[in-house]
Amino acid sequence: MGHLKMQLQTGLNGTEDQYEHCGAGYLNKTTVACMINAEIGAVLAVMRRNVRWGVHYMSDDDQSEHFLVQSLKALRRQIFSWQNEWHAINPALYLQPFLDVIQSDETGAPITGVALSSVYKILTMDVIDQYTVNVGDTVHLVVDAVTSCRFEVTDSGSEEVVLMKILQVLLACVKGKTSVVLSNQHICTIVNTCFRIVHQAGTKGELLQRIARCTMHELVRCIFSHLQHIDNTECAIINGSATSKQETNGVNNEHALASGQLENGRLNSACDAQSLSTGMASSTATLVTECVIGENAATITGVNGTDPHELQLMIEPYGVPCMVEIFHFLCSLLNVAEHMGANPRSNTITFDEDVPLFALTLINSAVELGGPSFRDHPTLLSLIQDELFHNLMQFGLSMSPLVLSMVCSIVLNLYHHLRTELKLQLEAFFSCVVLRLAQSKYGASYQQQEVVMEAIVDFCRQKTFAVEMYANFDCDISCSNVFEDIANLLSKSAFPVNNPLSSIHILALDGLIAVMQGMAERIGSGSLGSEQFPVNFEEYAPFWMEKCNNFGDPNDWVPFVRRRKYIKRRLMIGADHFNRDDKKGLEFLQETHLLPSKLDAQSVACFLRYTAGLDKNLIGDYLGNHDEFCVQVLHEFARTFDFEDMSLDTALRVFLESFRLPGESQKIHRVLEAFSERYYEQSPHILANMDAALVLSYSIILLNTDHHNVQVKKKMTEEDFIRNNRHINAGNDLPREFLSEIYHSICKNEIRTTPEAGFGFPEMTPSRWISLMHKSKQTAPFIVSDSRAHLDYDMFVTLSGSTIAAISVVFDNAENEEVYQTCMDGFLVVAKISAYYHLENLLDDLVVCLCKFITILDPLSVEESVLAFGDNTKARMATETVFTIANRYGDYIRTGWRNILDSILVFHKLGLLPPQLATDAVDKSQVTAETGHVKPNSNFLPATHLQYSTPKRPSGLIGRFSQLLSLGVEEARFVPTEEQLAAHQQATQTIHKCHIDSILSESKFLQAESLLHLARALISAGAQPLKGNRISEDEGTSVFCLELLVAITLNNRDRVGLLWPGVYEHISNIVQSSVITCTLVEKAIFGLLRICHRLLPYKENITDELLRSLQLVLKLDARVADAYYEQITREVSLLVKANASHIRSQFGWRTISSLLSITARHLEASEAGFDTLRFIMSDGAHLLPVNYILCVDIARQFAESRVGLVDRSLIALDLMAGSVNCLEKWSNNAKQAAKDEEVEKVLQGIGEMWFRLVQGLRKVCLDQREEVRNHALLSLQNCMTGAIGTHLPHDLWITCFDQVIFTLLDDLLEIVRSHSQKDYRNIEGTLIITLKLLFNVFLQLLLELSQLAAFCKLWEGVLVRIEKSLQVKIWGRRSEKLQELVPELLKNTLLVMKSEGVLAQSSGSGENSFLELTWRHVKNIAPSLQSEVFPQQDLEQPAQTD
Repeated sequence: MGHLKMQLQTGLNGTEDQYEHCGAGYLNKTTVACMINAEIGAVLAVMRRNVRWGVHYMSDDDQSEHFLVQSLKALRRQIFSWQNEWHAINPALYLQPFLDVIQSDETGAPITGVALSSVYKILTMDVIDQYTVNVGDTVHLVVDAVTSCRFEVTDSGSEEVVLMKILQVLLACVKGKTSVVLSNQHICTIVNTCFRIVHQAGTKGELLQRIARCTMHELVRCIFSHLQHIDNTECAIINGSATSKQETNGVNNEHALASGQLENGRLNSACDAQSLSTGMASSTATLVTECVIGENAATITGVNGTDPHELQLMIEPYGVPCMVEIFHFLCSLLNVAEHMGANPRSNTITFDEDVPLFALTLINSAVELGGPSFRDHPTLLSLIQDELFHNLMQFGLSMSPLVLSMVCSIVLNLYHHLRTELKLQLEAFFSCVVLRLAQSKYGASYQQQEVVMEAIVDFCRQKTFAVEMYANFDCDISCSNVFEDIANLLSKSAFPVNNPLSSIHILALDGLIAVMQGMAERIGSGSLGSEQFPVNFEEYAPFWMEKCNNFGDPNDWVPFVRRRKYIKRRLMIGADHFNRDDKKGLEFLQETHLLPSKLDAQSVACFLRYTAGLDKNLIGDYLGNHDEFCVQVLHEFARTFDFEDMSLDTALRVFLESFRLPGESQKIHRVLEAFSERYYEQSPHILANMDAALVLSYSIILLNTDHHNVQVKKKMTEEDFIRNNRHINAGNDLPREFLSEIYHSICKNEIRTTPEAGFGFPEMTPSRWISLMHKSKQTAPFIVSDSRAHLDYDMFVTLSGSTIAAISVVFDNAENEEVYQTCMDGFLVVAKISAYYHLENLLDDLVVCLCKFITILDPLSVEESVLAFGDNTKARMATETVFTIANRYGDYIRTGWRNILDSILVFHKLGLLPPQLATDAVDKSQVTAETGHVKPNSNFLPATHLQYSTPKRPSGLIGRFSQLLSLGVEEARFVPTEEQLAAHQQATQTIHKCHIDSILSESKFLQAESLLHLARALISAGAQPLKGNRISEDEGTSVFCLELLVAITLNNRDRVGLLWPGVYEHISNIVQSSVITCTLVEKAIFGLLRICHRLLPYKENITDELLRSLQLVLKLDARVADAYYEQITREVSLLVKANASHIRSQFGWRTISSLLSITARHLEASEAGFDTLRFIMSDGAHLLPVNYILCVDIARQFAESRVGLVDRSLIALDLMAGSVNCLEKWSNNAKQAAKDEEVEKVLQGIGEMWFRLVQGLRKVCLDQREEVRNHALLSLQNCMTGAIGTHLPHDLWITCFDQVIFTLLDDLLEIVRSHSQKDYRNIEGTLIITLKLLFNVFLQLLLELSQLAAFCKLWEGVLVRIEKSLQVKIWGRRSEKLQELVPELLKNTLLVMKSEGVLAQSSGSGENSFLELTWRHVKNIAPSLQSEVFPQQDLEQPAQTD
């Protein structure tokens, strides 16, 4: 047998050298002697006060001193003469005189009390320890003497003192150093004695009662604290002990003890033969003259008979054997308390509480200190598994809250230390006690419900409790759904239906939140959820054969329990179908591959045997059916039981516990026949054949009905039962003891055969307990979960919805700030888990639920609403929580953004939001300063220009107070009170804590889906279209939403493509629906420009799309556009200057040019527009082939525009003329880099651009303003002469002459003819410049043009225009300047043509026609020119040739 791991020194009578190692710790020899001498004197002094121990005469032998006095005096004479150290002296020498006094029945209580005090002092002064010589025998003497203490009772007070000192000494024996030499028998005797004193204390004073019970607690704690130090080896189990009986007979052993005597002589708790049945708490009426402790008192020895082995175990150093006896004794106290009767004069409640509460408290102490060490000792463990837990189940239904609370505490300790060994016991406790009592429909009082709810919360606070309940029970097909039942109970109990909020509601909420917090703490430490491990049954596999290879490895058991849960869910559905129609139930299971497509008896039997939730009445009817297949199922069903080594009545209980026996006799016969066959097959024992088992089974059923049916008046006696079963064992009688045992077992514990009413949490009957103990030997091991989140996803999905609802209801009904905080903590925990498992819908529901509490009383004024919000703690806490969720877990919010936004809008209306809310987190250095040129609050200012200064906004209480002060004396002045100021401050602080601005600034980190929903929420909330010419009353909300939308767009520049379609559509709707100026349209326009301005440098892929959006400006109503165009132009100017290098497409530049072209005609906007044009075209810095024509066209418009000074037009012309340099540069670059085919294509494009340039200049050359007109002509000339080196196609020059120069001359001539001098001043000078331009360009291109076929036609066009110029009358008369200039220009041209060989005398017909053409027109212009160009000799040459 296990014993304390301490090596006791053998040979305690050896020499002093053996003790040298410990001598330093002993008291001085003389000190000890003086102390003992003083104790002797004290005892003698008390004795002398009594006449019996008074004066004696030495001469009279009869009057000689009593031997007690003599022994004490002899000891006094010797103690100072001993030479050895005290640890080498036999302690019996100086303890025996005191022990004699204690055991003497002649001494009175005062003398005995002093003697006990002396022994206690010696034991506690470390005079004796485990190394002292003969310590074992001495301790044995002390224990025997104290436990058999005798004394005369003179008064109750002295008696109580003696009893208290007995307790003192016995406790010192167990707690002192010498306790290691105590034997199992000693410990049992000590505990037995202390308990008897506890029993006696019921008739004594309260002080003795309390001390006795405290001593008992100390003893138990001290004894069981050594369990963890005891070797986990056991030699044998004590024969005849209650444990061995328990293992074989379960609860069939007798708990009711006749005349208060516990079995096997362990304890007779009567004092002087008083029966235990009088009750430990009742007063003892018998007055005795002396109290004898020791005689006629049975002890907790556990020894039955004189088995040498058992005797040897009991005299060994104490260990497991005594603990087994003590623990069994404590469990037996519960049995005694359950069956004893109460004294009629005692208080029933007190009586019901006292005994079981005391026993439960002792048991709890033992469990606390023994802890996990119990599992190392099978005997102790079996006591806990069966006897203790069964008693806990019974007392768990006690009406006493104290008893119930202690039961729950014990179970919590057992769960903590031994849950792996108590799987089904824990399930039964929760199903039959906790969940049953927690509901008032089972008749539990409010106090019981409260205690049970506290216990549930305590369990839920254990970190792994919930997941272990789920894994072990909810995922076990044969167990109830403990986790779901607890979750449903907590959720239901948290709802205050038609009642005010009570402590039970709060407790239930605490339990739910505790489970959630456990999940939250495991976040990130395990797999995400069951969705990653889908379970599918594609083919049939016996579900009852599912096995797990290793329940200690999560890699094995996690997939196993998930698969098992999948099976269980479908089995439960199948069970529900079966309960309504057995055929449909079986068909469903076949469809889900849980039963084979062709049913076999074994699979159906296993379904009926192992599936929880089946109606036991229907199972019985199905099994009893006469159908052949049902009969096969019945026999297969019976084969699923293991009846080996079971008694017949126990086996029958187990069998009938799985279903309800049908009422028809034929069905009963078939069922019992199958049972008897299986029982005889496994446990024949004394039965001769199967028929004997069948007949006896029938007899048991009849006895059960007879004895437990109230309608049967004459009950069957034991003799009747034995007589009825004669000659059934193959013609022989069964042993009388065998039948008698069955009779008493059935009479005591009924076999329930009546149908159960409905479904719910069953009551734990003795038969059900026996079945449970049998099932516990075959159940799967208890899964111990670690700190990882293996099954949390599945659990959370089950629990989350009801938890949110429960928290919401409690929060709604609560009036306590502490409860508010609990609810908010719960919301945050649920949000954290929802976000981790990406449960967006759940998070949305949570947000919606919270936003309901942010109600700022719309009917009230702004001031009243602010004050109401500041005073409303519930609303403020809900606000902080919802925005905490938005900031932390915004990635997983979807539709909930709309609710959050609605809350933000409320605070916006109240003026509680910070002005910088719409900031887009851009550095101030990047923000433009154009806002200084626009009217205040007229456009969308960059957020960083806003200052956080609440007084500037007349919003909120303080702002409106300031506003009121400025209204004048006649206005009523509103002075806020201190309470109102405090409320306003609280409201402001709450908003500050919400960090609403972070939602926007951190939106760039939101997941794409969440960001889209946020943007859609803003668009939806801000969708307030203008109605005709009237502005929507709620325009402020729309403006605010638009600001936030723009800010979010800018903050998400890397994902602008995701947001842009929705943002553009929203702005487009605003712009196109506006017909009057308003803030919303203003914000939309400038918000759009701002987005383009900021995003163009970063998002080249959507540059065109961004710029295309600016066309919305062109679609503005004329009145709206006119009001904002100056600011629009400035924004466009800044956009172009900052992003010109990023605009590369023709479409983008076309949008820009469209916006700039309008400015040429707009007085206020023209300056900014022209400044932008100069930025683009100056030095060709930003001129590109894609924007060249567009910029030239804009420059032409500015040149033609009369808005502004003439200088602007001249500068525009210079820009046009200077742009030709870009063409030349592009031409040269193309020749160097490109191939010949590409060069030709590029030159063709450059030619087109040049042609558009000169065409534009031609138009300006017709301007009425002389300076502009003439400057345009000079610019045109520069462009033409400057383009000669660009290798433009020759055909293009022909076209240029036709459509530019000739057309220009024609138009000028037409102007001369049709307009007055007042309209076009000095038109003559313009014509002169134009003609010079014509001849200059013609001569420079003469050689190239002369090679073209169209040269003749071109030359004719020149001559025709010259001829017209001479003939034109300017303002009614011919121009003298033209008459002089034109012939001279023509002459020079002819001379050059002659010198170049273009105008040469030739015999060819072509040349002659060219000359003829020339001279024909020259004659009309200046007849003398022919002779001047070609003198006579030149003309004769051709004639001679002819």
